[in-house]
Amino acid sequence: MPGTVASSPDLAVEIPADSTGTPPWFEAALATPRREGWLDSAGCSIHYFSWGEPTNPGVLLLHGFLAHARCFAFIAPLLAKDYYVVAYDFSGMGDSGAREGYPDEVRLQELLDVAGGTGLFEGGEKPTIIAHSYGGSVGLLAMEQCGEQFSGLVICDLMTLRPERLIAHAKEGGGPPGSQDPKRPNRVYPDYETAKARFVLSPPQKVNEAYLFDYMAFHSLKEVEGGWSWKFHPSVFQRTANLHERMLAQARRIANAPGRVVIVYGEESVAFDADSAEYVREAGGGHIPMIGIPDARHHLMLDQPIAFACVLRTILSLG
Repeated sequence: MPGTVASSPDLAVEIPADSTGTPPWFEAALATPRREGWLDSAGCSIHYFSWGEPTNPGVLLLHGFLAHARCFAFIAPLLAKDYYVVAYDFSGMGDSGAREGYPDEVRLQELLDVAGGTGLFEGGEKPTIIAHSYGGSVGLLAMEQCGEQFSGLVICDLMTLRPERLIAHAKEGGGPPGSQDPKRPNRVYPDYETAKARFVLSPPQKVNEAYLFDYMAFHSLKEVEGGWSWKFHPSVFQRTANLHERMLAQARRIANAPGRVVIVYGEESVAFDADSAEYVREAGGGHIPMIGIPDARHHLMLDQPIAFACVLRTILSLG
């Protein structure tokens, strides 16, 4: 694949110097050989990683809002023995380039460009999409508009609340993450320690594994002139006019999505919980398997990484 470099990651670079103690499984996962590259999608540079043999069944991983592919960097290796796994940074986030706007057609096109450019469509089986949070809405779009190219979609904790709960959540200061002016540059902090102190998860939550919080904070920041700043570009805070209406329609979209759909959620999540699962069933999604992970919140991979990976492996094996 053009622009791709294969390597065995250097843990001294992958794991931040101030990290809480890391367990052997995590270090082994990060040390797993992978490929890293960039490809062009409508004039924008898109950064990606891949693991495993390209001849194996494919898996495409989609991250959440303001996140990046590395939120799957310790999960993907646990899948890569049997699958060819690709994770990429959405434009405007992580190490990908930025655009002036991010309409649905742009998000869908870069998904297809990454899948095509990394060879996911070349195997004997159609790839599966596994999508967390905001990535779930992109995955739904892919299934709705070109579902024949994929074997299915695993939606991981995409915010889906009954209208009254969604309204109450918004009144309490919730809603989609981020309220920054898209025209205001990201703040530059004088040093890494100061910048890391401003790193928070959205929605706010504790994490069961402190070293994973340290890892995500480190890879969400970059060194710039004058200090440290966020990797995401402010332009991603542009909101579509019908965002609230789309969130109200979320359960119906999930229930009506073509192809195989599975939902995975944290049992303690504020974005998707047991009532959300019942809401999706009421909307017509009674055929959709829904798996709650105990002692996990919205950021499943930071709370129960091994349990999360095992659930995904099981879903893929039954596909």
